[in-house]
Amino acid sequence: MKKVFVSAFALLASLSLWAQDVTTIYNEAAADYGAKNFASAAAKFEQVIDLGIDNDDAASLVATAKSTLPKCYFMLGGGAMRTKDYQAALENFTKSAELAELYGDMQQMAKSNGWVAKIYQVQGGDAFNNKDYTTAAEIFAKGYAADPDNTSMALNLAMSYCEMGEYEKGMEIYEAIAAKTHPKYAEDAAKAKEMMALYTNNKVAEMQNAGDYDGIIALADAQLEKYPASALFQNVRLQAYANKKDYTKVIELGEAAAAAQTEEADKSLMYYLLGAAYNARDMKAQAIAAFKQVTAGTAVENAAAALVELQK
Repeated sequence: MKKVFVSAFALLASLSLWAQDVTTIYNEAAADYGAKNFASAAAKFEQVIDLGIDNDDAASLVATAKSTLPKCYFMLGGGAMRTKDYQAALENFTKSAELAELYGDMQQMAKSNGWVAKIYQVQGGDAFNNKDYTTAAEIFAKGYAADPDNTSMALNLAMSYCEMGEYEKGMEIYEAIAAKTHPKYAEDAAKAKEMMALYTNNKVAEMQNAGDYDGIIALADAQLEKYPASALFQNVRLQAYANKKDYTKVIELGEAAAAAQTEEADKSLMYYLLGAAYNARDMKAQAIAAFKQVTAGTAVENAAAALVELQK
């Protein structure tokens, strides 16, 4: 029993000394952090975490070390940025983000990842400007993975994919940007919609020239499966069915396609195609009702002429 008592006493003494060591290292780390010696502070905060992780007496020190360690690497990343050592900055910001995620500091993780994305944006800029879209996409994709809210870089990534002929990948990024509703993204969201329309029209034009209306419909269906409310692909699909003279499908899909449109000219075009389909099926009353909904855009004149004929 006496030996057990001595051993327990020795263990308590050892734990006490251990706690003192953790406290000493913690104080040194805090001093280094205050002196902006972030590399030394990081190394010592890591020691505090390693030595104190299973010591209840050091729990508060370990908790503070965990919250401060990602900030050390964030500050090291900022220092590297100031000297334009982008590789070192990238490594430090990445480590900051990883540690912040590990220790549950989502705000710091987002902040660090924001800088990771900015560095990749800079690194991919030369390739993008030189139209080396393959290299640009490879770099921008890493930045996008770190921070999908960096919409200016995301626009360049989407364009790179489209210019490479990877239309579906480009549309996925454009759709994600276009779906953002916060006012700060309004300009980029509008640009995404513009570019989606441009690249989709280019893609559709190629397929139309080849008479591949079924291919256009398949493309639109694939996109609508992911984004059912997409005005653009509702529009594209209805036009393809109209070009195929598949009036049954135009009549089936016309009202929904019109309802999905956000621009009056596009809505009017959907109603014009619907009116033409009804007219081709000798459904006079429905054709008149549809043509009367054509109030804007290039289809107005043709709709008016059709109404004159139908109302004689």
